Amino acid sequence: MRWLKRIGIGVLLVVVAAVLAGCAYEIWARHRVAAEFPAPGKLVDIGERRIHLDCRGSGAPIVVFESGLDVYGSLSWSAVQDRVASNTRACSYDRAGIMWSDRASGARDGASIAGDLHKALQAAGEKGPYVMVGHSLGGPYVMTFTKEFGSDVAGVVFVDASHPDQQLRIKRAIGKSMEEPMTGPMVLAATAWTGLPRLVTRSLGQPKAPAPANAAMVAYLPRSLRPMLDEFAAIDETFREGGALRSLGDRPLVVLTAAAPIAAADLATVGLTPEQGQQMQEVWFDLHRDETSWSTRGREIRLDDAHHYIQFERPDAVVDAVREVVEDIRATRTSMTAPAD
Repeated sequence: MRWLKRIGIGVLLVVVAAVLAGCAYEIWARHRVAAEFPAPGKLVDIGERRIHLDCRGSGAPIVVFESGLDVYGSLSWSAVQDRVASNTRACSYDRAGIMWSDRASGARDGASIAGDLHKALQAAGEKGPYVMVGHSLGGPYVMTFTKEFGSDVAGVVFVDASHPDQQLRIKRAIGKSMEEPMTGPMVLAATAWTGLPRLVTRSLGQPKAPAPANAAMVAYLPRSLRPMLDEFAAIDETFREGGALRSLGDRPLVVLTAAAPIAAADLATVGLTPEQGQQMQEVWFDLHRDETSWSTRGREIRLDDAHHYIQFERPDAVVDAVREVVEDIRATRTSMTAPAD
């Protein structure tokens, strides 16, 4: 039995050594990543922590990009921001803990996120009016921002945006909840300090994103996972807050809807039949028609060749929609200030 005890101790020592080596590797890797992929914008102090804000170009209204529930942050807009910035000022940013921004304590619901963004814009001297562009869960975040700081918001673009009623509506249609499974990200986040996630995240990211942006996304993924999960934990409250405002008045609004057929492999991954997939997509279209009705100047553009990340698959559609809203606002303001005959 003594030899079994020795083997057990030996295995334990090997495991401890591997964990310590992994921890040291992760510390070194984070320093290397920070040097290799520096923040493209500036770190804005909003009181005790900093938000990474990347503003480019000049002109008004200022376009403000809000990413979805993911770890890509400001780089979600890497395929469109410069093209928008050629026509007006355009700002992307990282929510707390994502990519280059400092992590925050407390609930990460829509109200706290809207507050952070407003503080960052004000501290950086970026004054409204804003055109708010929200992808996926960024839609409810944009609506909460508009509810809290409505005088700053002149127009809105939804990029396959989430709807506050989507969880209930989809469950009613297909008989099961379609909340995104987070088991994998939770495991990776819990083991991030060991360096292990870096061995499996190299294949993740957004391959249709510009190559430098994709490399940065993957490099920062172990750091960004836990803050993203903090947002996921508050998703019910985020939907409630975002759904509290369902009228944008006469602000110009463009709703971009991803309408490409759902791939059979994706349906199989979430356990849906082709019929259920079609039902779910029909609900999504209904929800986007409802979003379009939130403005008296709203219109929907359905893209049959794009999936959820429209900004990577059809960046031209996002750029055109943003420019349409920007020009609409400019034309309205010009007509209001033009002298009477």
